Amino acid sequence: MALLEVKGVSKHFGGVSALSRVSLCVEEREIVGLIGPNGAGKTSFFNCLTGLLKVDEGKILLGRDQRVLSGMSSDRILEAGIARTFQNLRIFRNMTLLENVAIGFHARTRSGLWDAFVRSPRARKEEKMIFDQSRELLRFMGLESFGNEIAANLPYGHQKRLEIARALASSPRLLCLDEPVAGMNPSEKEALAGVIRKIREKNIAVLLIEHDMKVVMPLSDRLVVLDEGEVIAEGRPQDIKNNPRVIQAYLGEG
Repeated sequence: MALLEVKGVSKHFGGVSALSRVSLCVEEREIVGLIGPNGAGKTSFFNCLTGLLKVDEGKILLGRDQRVLSGMSSDRILEAGIARTFQNLRIFRNMTLLENVAIGFHARTRSGLWDAFVRSPRARKEEKMIFDQSRELLRFMGLESFGNEIAANLPYGHQKRLEIARALASSPRLLCLDEPVAGMNPSEKEALAGVIRKIREKNIAVLLIEHDMKVVMPLSDRLVVLDEGEVIAEGRPQDIKNNPRVIQAYLGEG
């Protein structure tokens, strides 16, 4: 059974249809690439999936219990197990890397406001656990030596990795990455693709928007192609690469 199942999702802005009856699924431990030309509806789809936009039609189901996510707030969707990054970085630039990742654990904390106020044993124990696990996530992302650095002082590629580390702090079952290698040089792209494969090894499925075909083709188990808000193709990367409709709409004859 699919981890994520999207059934006939539509989103309209006035008379403009951003998404039209989009359906797709993501299996457990699967890496799925969501591709298409600019304006195809990819980010709108992510926003619907993660609760930043409310769907006008359709359903979004997560897990074997088919939990209905459409209509939930973004906080509740995060708690249910879907985390994301953004095309435009959303990190706390004036905080350290360690503090940035620690904030990502808020969806999994159990101490209440009173515990934090009086510094109860439970709050102190949880705080230690959060920072220990934050250091481990920074190590996993290759950022362990920068934990006490201010995020704004790091190169752009490191900041992208930081945002992924913070998303992983919520212990997602599905990680949605919006153009994770944008702005990186070839060696940085290759290294991050390796990290994404390691994320899959942690039993986390990945759904990623990416324009760089040299990255998304070898990285993805399957590709879903959007054009003008509709799914026009779905399948293995090699099949998509040779699909005439995809070539015409997006890839080009080259």
